[in-house]
Amino acid sequence: MKIEEFALERYQSLYENRVSCNLSESGVEPLSLQELLTPAELQALVQRSLGYPQTNGIDELRAAVASMYSGATADNVLITSGSAESNFIAMWSLLEPGDEVVLMLPNYMQVWGIARAQGAKIRDWKLRESHAWSPDLDELDTLVNARTKIIALCNPNNPTGAVLREAELKRIAAVADRVGAVLYADEVYRGAERNGVITPTCHGLARQTIVVGGLSKAYGLPGLRIGWLVGPADFIANAWHHHDYTTIAAAMPSQLAALGALREENRKRLLDRTRKLINANVPLIEGFVARHGEQFNLVSPQAGAMAFLRYKARINSTEMAELARKRHDILIVAGDCYGMDGYLRIGIGGTHEHLVEGLGRLSRLVAEIA
Repeated sequence: MKIEEFALERYQSLYENRVSCNLSESGVEPLSLQELLTPAELQALVQRSLGYPQTNGIDELRAAVASMYSGATADNVLITSGSAESNFIAMWSLLEPGDEVVLMLPNYMQVWGIARAQGAKIRDWKLRESHAWSPDLDELDTLVNARTKIIALCNPNNPTGAVLREAELKRIAAVADRVGAVLYADEVYRGAERNGVITPTCHGLARQTIVVGGLSKAYGLPGLRIGWLVGPADFIANAWHHHDYTTIAAAMPSQLAALGALREENRKRLLDRTRKLINANVPLIEGFVARHGEQFNLVSPQAGAMAFLRYKARINSTEMAELARKRHDILIVAGDCYGMDGYLRIGIGGTHEHLVEGLGRLSRLVAEIA
């Protein structure tokens, strides 16, 4: 299997720890273990032996994840080392050469890269900026056919922050059922909605639905590297076989910490914190766009910790990101990473002060380019 460079992750990996102002982050300000767990939970964590955990996820954690999806049991859950491993395992276990994947774009581009490496054909289903980044549901009918193996969504969306309504999700599920496709839903930003109304999950909407979740984005815990797949028991069993060839198991300390994060009262506290951070920062990015008049366009995100800006300067997005890094020691994500030149992704989930500093530096770059 020959795999293409994952441009987004490669660019961030090279520079995110080498700049003084990182606005490439797609999640919120991370928590420490001390902020996450009770003293009793911390004590239990440090006393736990570091042997191999149950490789598909400790029973208690799989049960905790299952409780968030109506009708699911622990047999419907596989715990992975981050949602990135979930995506890899799912695509690896589902796709064969010649299959087709209808992929909502823009999107976190990992599924795009893995599917292509598996020999699948990607059919682009593009969100429309002119319609607040909503999809054309009639277009979906023209993209599917007998070879469609997967219809892949990212909801809430990375990088636009758009959210599909329940009626839209049901219509998409009906299309998947009509052609016998898997409805594959990346829901890692579920719980990071600005209005506090949690996006309906796709779980159970189509006959074959697979949901990806994790603690990195909405929960502010990327360092735990805990993700999960939720789907039919036979798919989960097959995905577990594939998991044996990758990381074997997510780390025991991370699984125990994740169990603490998903305690109902803790889960609510973490998601409330995320919404508070995002809602405090959205006015900053909106003010930045307003101050620069016609140079930027922003459809304000409904969820997630990113803003996806279209700019009008006649400069390639990667070149613009490189100028920001080299001249002003700030890291932003070029639209090129999504195959969308003319856009920039700005992380808005950090501290208020950090975003103020970063947008100030970006303003100086904009003035230089102008």
